Amino acid sequence: MASELLKLSGCRQRQLLEERAVSVVELTEAALAQVAAENPTINAIVTLSPRALDDARAAQAAIDAGQAGPICGLPVGIKDVTETAGLRTTFGSPSYADHIPEADAVVVERLRQAGAVLIGKTNTPEFAAGGNTFNEVFGRTRNPHDPARSAGGSTGGGAAALASGMISLAEGTDLGGSLRIPASFCGVVGLRPSPGLIPTYPSSFLFDQLQVTGLMGRFAEDIAAGLAALSGPTPRSPVHQLSWSDPRPSDRPLSVAYCADTTGIGIDQAVERVARNAALSLREDGVTVDQIELDFSAGRQAFLAFRGLWMVIKHWRRRHLLDKFGPNVAGNIALGDAVTTAQLAEAEHARAAIWQTLTELWQRYDFLLTPTMAVPPFPVEENFPQTIDGKPMQTYIDWVAPTFVFSLTGLPVASVPAGRDPQGLPVGLQVIGPRATEAEILALCSQVQRLCPLGVR
Repeated sequence: MASELLKLSGCRQRQLLEERAVSVVELTEAALAQVAAENPTINAIVTLSPRALDDARAAQAAIDAGQAGPICGLPVGIKDVTETAGLRTTFGSPSYADHIPEADAVVVERLRQAGAVLIGKTNTPEFAAGGNTFNEVFGRTRNPHDPARSAGGSTGGGAAALASGMISLAEGTDLGGSLRIPASFCGVVGLRPSPGLIPTYPSSFLFDQLQVTGLMGRFAEDIAAGLAALSGPTPRSPVHQLSWSDPRPSDRPLSVAYCADTTGIGIDQAVERVARNAALSLREDGVTVDQIELDFSAGRQAFLAFRGLWMVIKHWRRRHLLDKFGPNVAGNIALGDAVTTAQLAEAEHARAAIWQTLTELWQRYDFLLTPTMAVPPFPVEENFPQTIDGKPMQTYIDWVAPTFVFSLTGLPVASVPAGRDPQGLPVGLQVIGPRATEAEILALCSQVQRLCPLGVR
């Protein structure tokens, strides 16, 4: 029974809790047992919360009192770059291996207030810098569908914990794809929301709109439930100040565009085939699906410039530790130091061109669909893949271009499982929508999950 319970959506688990078919303590104990069974291989949870069962009993009391919200009682993982009061937060860095914050981040405050059960911290590359989850503190996180493969990054621990049933909802961050990459590799749903929908505080870059705080779930409906509980303004953050809203009703059929390669880097043919078939399957629901071509290749250099500036600002007050950082973080800071004003100006114009193209596209289509990744999950020992569809990359970060070009826009973007490639590995379909359409994006993701079920691991 416990095994079947952990495969359900968080919303279904929540319904069973409300019906008293299972208690919060029973669900939490099942999750902890799953951690004990799976984590030695997967290495997704790096620090367990000693308060998990206490949280479970408090959540049960809220349910019994009729005061429970949509995620009350659900087991949740917190990315190890997000502060948790009294619970070790290492940022994946040896320099912070024993760091215990005094206060919760806003998102953790809200999770506790919503009655979520914090199972523990999930693995991440050092300071979330990288698309493969490994660090010198805890080692490598492995893909639950094939432990020899990468789980993606940088919220790889959260995605792997979800896919293996250790948690029902994963908190994470997304700069260039850190929620979408591991969601694609691990076969779960990841949403990069609009900046500020879930406030990011505290932050060493207070006005940051490139990295956002978001969620992953096994099903799109779970993320919607999480956003209903966690979104909304706070006076502590200056970035946007949005709140969750239910999907806007429409009396006309949806129309979507599908583009196989938006950045000119190429794509693994098996991956593209699965993503395209998932997009075309929407026609079964009466959705108009057109295949189009787009060229956002200028966004590749633009993102590198913005990411370089971001790295310098983010780590400005840690520069005294520079010689102690790993090569990913130290190298990215060095690249940021070399960014020029001219490069930033060019990047702004490239970003504006992408925005304008999408603005015109929204006049014809409700959403844009693309493969989330250009490659399947690669060997876990590699920092990044060496080739895309057999061709060498121009830069080490090219393989992430399908996700990071859309980070430039600030638009909401999700990755939803589209199926499996011939090796049985998950493939993600990326869904991009106009401003503030998170609810509509998640509704479309639910359609894809219904039409193209990934199947239970």
